[in-house]
Amino acid sequence: MVRKSGEERVVVKADGSSAILTLLATMMWVCPIAINAFLCVFSLYSRSMTSLWIIGFLILLAFWPVSDKSKYGTAVGRFVGRYSPGYFHANVHFEDARAFDDSRSYVIAAEPHSIFPVGAVCLQNICGLMPLTKTKVLASTAMFCAPILRQVMTWMGVVPASRKNFVNYLKEGYSIIVIPGGVQEIIYMKKGYEVAYLKKRQGFVRIAIETGSPLVPVFCFGQTKAFNWWKPRGQLYARLSRALRFPPLLFWGVFGTPIPHRSQIHIVVGKPIEVKQNPNPTAEEVARVHSQFIADVDALFSKYREITGYPETEFKIL
Repeated sequence: MVRKSGEERVVVKADGSSAILTLLATMMWVCPIAINAFLCVFSLYSRSMTSLWIIGFLILLAFWPVSDKSKYGTAVGRFVGRYSPGYFHANVHFEDARAFDDSRSYVIAAEPHSIFPVGAVCLQNICGLMPLTKTKVLASTAMFCAPILRQVMTWMGVVPASRKNFVNYLKEGYSIIVIPGGVQEIIYMKKGYEVAYLKKRQGFVRIAIETGSPLVPVFCFGQTKAFNWWKPRGQLYARLSRALRFPPLLFWGVFGTPIPHRSQIHIVVGKPIEVKQNPNPTAEEVARVHSQFIADVDALFSKYREITGYPETEFKIL
């Protein structure tokens, strides 16, 4: 941990000293999608009993109950959470580290999503980079249909993004890490600038007000450099992506493999926006807090893009 200028600003750095452990932890998190794709393609082209066994095994994993309370599963989740941020040399910049109270629940809204929201993972309590001991991450329900991936994510403390999960976990004392723009941002993602799909997303603000949970703006630099990608364009692709709840695309990392590039990632955590609890907030009240959140995210980007090494990057809020 490095404290700057004796102020409340603090930078916490992930431990990346073990290249082997950080690589293994990262592969356990990002590779299940590629493994599923490979096994499905292999089964389609392999006319044998083995292909039937593979498909049956994947279907079993897709529906087999998985618990975040599993002893061995929790060990896997903590291993991934402890070491994967080190692979990206993640730095977490706090505007005011003393503003967080571990006895409270926060709505931590991180942007952008990118292909993999590495920054959101780095903010979990299992990573040890945030001064909070109880956190959950909301992720697209489509991710929980993928065998292996759903197991790893559950063990890491990721839960399906639903209003019920959002509200219930906040009431249970968890801070919730959410990416308001979600996978929708992948549709608009392009080289050279970051995208946050926020103007039509107010649900997370409303829940923060209803539960009286401070709203924390977060911006993540460097995620778009973790992978190369290709995706179609046009309205048909956008409609298909919305129907699937996840934009289909091709992405690759080191030497064309699913292993991401080891680009440094900087996560900037802004000051919590205090909200007055109101079980039935008006549209004007939600709009006011929503506007402040967007302004704070934009300010974090403008303030830190040079500090974090991205002076040429542009930011678009859609």
